[in-house]
Amino acid sequence: MLQHVRLGYAFAFATLALAATSNAGAQVIESARPPTRTITPRSQGRFRLSAPDLNTGRRIAVSHVFNGMGCTGQNISPALEWTNPPAGTRSFAVTAYDPDAPTGSGWWHWVMYNIPANTTGLAAGAGTGRNAPRGSAQGNTDFGSRGYGGPCPPVGDAPHHYHFKVFALKVDKLDVPGNATAAMIGYNLNANKLATAEIISLYGR
Repeated sequence: MLQHVRLGYAFAFATLALAATSNAGAQVIESARPPTRTITPRSQGRFRLSAPDLNTGRRIAVSHVFNGMGCTGQNISPALEWTNPPAGTRSFAVTAYDPDAPTGSGWWHWVMYNIPANTTGLAAGAGTGRNAPRGSAQGNTDFGSRGYGGPCPPVGDAPHHYHFKVFALKVDKLDVPGNATAAMIGYNLNANKLATAEIISLYGR
C-alpha cells in the first residue's frame, strides 16, 4: 500500500515538472518573436514634375519669355503638374532660377509658396496672379517685383539653363515676412523640404 502511494506521488511530481517546462518553453518562444512595427504609408513612385510647354534641354517658347529689358515675350508663366508627392507633404512651393545669369548669384525668376497640399499643379499664367491657388503667396524676384518674370539673358550668351522646381514641404506655411527676398524664401524652402522635382529648359538670344 505504501509503495503504491509513493508511486502516485512520483507520477504527480513528474506531471507538474513537465507542465512547468512546457510553459517556460512557450514563454521563451513568445519573447523571441520580433516586436510588431507600424509602417507609415508612402506614395507610390517618384515625385515628378511635368509641363506641357517645357521640356528638359529644349528651348523655352516665346510665350514664357520676359517682356522688357530688350526681350519681347508674353511673360506667361508655364503650366506645371506634379505627381507622387511624399507622405507627410503639407504644402508646395515653385521656383524658377537661372544659375547662368552674369550676376555672381544667378537670377530668381519666380517664387510661389504656401501652395495648399491638395494642389497638383499650376495653370498657365498663375505666376502673374491669374488662376493662382487660393492661399498661395508670391515672393520678390530679381526683377524687383513679385510674380513670374520670364527668361531674358544677355544677347550673345550661350543658352541659359532655367530650373523650374517644385518643393514638397513639411509645413503648411513658410514663416517669412511679406517682403522676403527670393534668397530668404529659398533658405526656408530647403530647410523644410521633403522632396523636390524639376525641369531644366534653355533659352538664349
